[in-house]
Amino acid sequence: MKSGVRLGCESATARVEGEVPHNDTDMPELADEQPSRGKDAFTAGCLLLLVLMADAAAGLLVVLLLTVRALGRMEPGPGRTAADAPPTDWAPLVCFGALALAVGVTGVLLLRLGHRYIGAVQLALCAVVAGHALGAWS
Repeated sequence: MKSGVRLGCESATARVEGEVPHNDTDMPELADEQPSRGKDAFTAGCLLLLVLMADAAAGLLVVLLLTVRALGRMEPGPGRTAADAPPTDWAPLVCFGALALAVGVTGVLLLRLGHRYIGAVQLALCAVVAGHALGAWS
């Protein structure tokens, strides 16, 4: 860079002084490099496996939370007998609903990113979890 020339103005200065401006064809463009079909399938498979493992971990966390909560509700509270009906427990509905929402949002994001099959699997999983949440409601 010549002294007194601002950064970013080199090409204009080079044209004025008669120098050849930098040629951008020396560097390969990313658009020219197409990923191979096998590499794309491998990446999609790894992404599917990673997302399904994250969903399974979130599902296990919900089941663990609900199991611990159910263990605390096994004994009647003070002033209650075993014949009394327990109050409505909204925890299963909220837990499975939140899990369905997370899985559904992940599915929509994957569809928006162009992973159609992985997004479809996520949305199918979302429908199963949402159905289970509605079953826990009744």
